[in-house]
Amino acid sequence: MTYLNLSYNMFTSLEKFPSIMPVDHSYTLDLSSNILEGNIPIVPTVKERNELMGPEGSTTLDYSNNSFTSVSPNFGKYLRETIFLDLSKNKLNGDIPPSSCSARRLEILDLSYNNFGGMIPSCLIQDNLRILKLRGNRIHGILSDSIGEACVLQTLDLSTNYIAGKLPRSLSNCRDLELLDISNNQITGSFPSWLGVLPKLKVLVLRSNQFFGMITDLQENGQIINNFSSLHILDLASNSIIGHLPQGWLIELKSMMANNNDDGQIVGHQTNMSQGFYRDTVTITFKGFDIIFTKILTTFKVIDLSNNSFDGLIPESVGRLSSLHGLNMSHNNFTEQIPSQLGNLTQLESLDLSWNHLSGINLSSLTWLNLSYNNLTGRIPKGNQFLSFPNNSFEGNPDLCGSQVPKQCDNPGSTTTPRASDHPESNSLWQDRTEAILLFTFVGLGFGVGFALAIMFLHFCRIDGWSRKCFCIHM
Repeated sequence: MTYLNLSYNMFTSLEKFPSIMPVDHSYTLDLSSNILEGNIPIVPTVKERNELMGPEGSTTLDYSNNSFTSVSPNFGKYLRETIFLDLSKNKLNGDIPPSSCSARRLEILDLSYNNFGGMIPSCLIQDNLRILKLRGNRIHGILSDSIGEACVLQTLDLSTNYIAGKLPRSLSNCRDLELLDISNNQITGSFPSWLGVLPKLKVLVLRSNQFFGMITDLQENGQIINNFSSLHILDLASNSIIGHLPQGWLIELKSMMANNNDDGQIVGHQTNMSQGFYRDTVTITFKGFDIIFTKILTTFKVIDLSNNSFDGLIPESVGRLSSLHGLNMSHNNFTEQIPSQLGNLTQLESLDLSWNHLSGINLSSLTWLNLSYNNLTGRIPKGNQFLSFPNNSFEGNPDLCGSQVPKQCDNPGSTTTPRASDHPESNSLWQDRTEAILLFTFVGLGFGVGFALAIMFLHFCRIDGWSRKCFCIHM
């Protein structure tokens, strides 16, 4: 047997299976998306396989999306020929078995969305491992700083855990690293500018940690080293980074400029598995929503610097990042006018500059915009695009006027009739006019009623001899 796919069924147990399942010398076993419980099933050892089948092969195991709760402590010794292991989205707990270091041929390991605790075995970021995903567990402790120059990691996703301490500088030895996501942890230290030297780094997500200090350029002999030149997604949101955003630092983001000849490839990795291509995923905030991108295109460019303490001017050099699709600088201390160079961002779909101290607006085409709670003044443009934004995109700017805010604009160059509520003296004028109108109304009503009664009286006087009496009375 070389391929067994039992995925997307309703299997609840493997009790009919032997604990060690005889298979061919290279095989794939897919048990994903069932309701399997208990202990993770094991595979033949190298010795048993050599006795049964001869030369060693390669194993692909997918047990994801089940309800497995435990892993045998010596599970790793059964993985010596495994190149792919996916245990994500189960209910596994305890520490990651140290025996996993025995899986010397393992290239892809996904333990995401379980209840693993303890520390990460340092051996996992060594040897042949190319993709390590531990997102959504309870892993704590600090990261080992003993990553060697032989590191071949391409994807490292440690997000949503309890990892503390500093990001190890030896991570810069992973020259093939394309995606680094350590969001939602307790990692501290200054902004890791040294990651900028990684030539293939496309996705960097550091949100919701405890990074502090200022962003500075890496320089060598007075020259700025190419910083983050391959970045497509940069997320620094919800840290404690302060100070001005350097003009020169943004200019180094070459892949976010128009002339990068990007052909729109999918961020991922070619493998020897039956699927062929393994896609990376990432969760970022876009257009105000947290979105899980299961397919990351290299043409999709986003920067999120929100919820920090950046101050000063928004650098004009941001206008050179003309292939940006999303820019979020909200909840900072940026001041002065929004630079007109933002108009060069013709691909921009989402812009959030809310909760700053900005005082000017000069923008064009967008599909999502948030400028709330700044110091903006003047008229909101009347173009169809601005009318499509919700009113809360502009709230908290008392000096803005337009149809989207309570304050309405005066028409320039024309005389407008003042409203009764504009000046106190106009109130008394309207009151006098009202009284005059009421007076004439009642006078008119009185005259009309009297005239009608007189006609009726004369009419009745002509009936049954009443006319004489009426005449006498009249005389």
